[in-house]
Amino acid sequence: MTNAADSRRSFLKTATAVSAVIPAALKPHLSNAKPMNVPIGLQLYTVGKEMDADPFGTLKRVAAVGYQTVELSPIGKVPLPDLKKALNEVGLKNPAGHYMLPDLMAKLEQNVDAAKQLGQEYMVVTVPWVADPSRFKADPAGGQMAFFGAVLQALTLDDWKWNAEHFNKIGEQVKKAGLQLGYHNHNFEFKSYGSITGYDEFIRLTDPDLVKLELDCGWMTVAGHDPIAYLGRYPDRYRTLHIKDFQKGFAPTTTLMDRGPHAPVPTELGKGAIDYRKILATARKGQIRALFVEQEPPFTEMPALEAIKVDYDYLKNLQA
Repeated sequence: MTNAADSRRSFLKTATAVSAVIPAALKPHLSNAKPMNVPIGLQLYTVGKEMDADPFGTLKRVAAVGYQTVELSPIGKVPLPDLKKALNEVGLKNPAGHYMLPDLMAKLEQNVDAAKQLGQEYMVVTVPWVADPSRFKADPAGGQMAFFGAVLQALTLDDWKWNAEHFNKIGEQVKKAGLQLGYHNHNFEFKSYGSITGYDEFIRLTDPDLVKLELDCGWMTVAGHDPIAYLGRYPDRYRTLHIKDFQKGFAPTTTLMDRGPHAPVPTELGKGAIDYRKILATARKGQIRALFVEQEPPFTEMPALEAIKVDYDYLKNLQA
């Protein structure tokens, strides 16, 4: 789990530029729409090392598996025109991408423009942030990632209120540009503050029209909460899904870097603890526009490019 957490935070260092309306990529008539009425997509963080080493070859292999859409994060050093050309050549659509809140606050117009170039509809923020990061302390030996983790684990309700305010402001501007802002959960959002969680407070305070949600079913389950319950409670808020699994036997935790003996261990879809048949049956009743496989590293049983085929085949053959 340590490796998984380190890899996740390494990804979170860099904001990706992405987004623009592509209704054709999201319409339900596409052929690989099992078990949802949307294509099976891949969050490219899953093959992050492969993308760093050979981005164009990796995209070709992703498409060869059968994936029709991808979610970018990050795009690395590949110039946007080249990346867009590569996606077009292999037939991959890009309906969503991941961003960091400070990057959107500082360079919103630039990010929106890049998003439109890549043909995205959803600009999804991966984690919250704070007005004054200087109030947080972390072990200097841990570097930037340790500091980043310290911030996320020590968020207060006031921090969540601050985030909601800024998400609403940014969401309004994104909406005016013809795109949609979203938020992607991990497990730390479900830390309790008395009778409420940060996640519930964030949902309550954000405008449902300006801020949609990307439900990471795996991380919500790790936190000890039920994706089916949230999909039923907020059927119009959830527009994209992350589909991942963890081995059976983990203890529910809201600690992002859980290193305990029962910490969640990533695995391929169908081999773990999560029953996606029930989750997707509920999700189908809502407003889901895209779903993305996302497997957390480390890949202990097989290389990532083999694991994504196992994941794809599981979803393709899953019957509700």
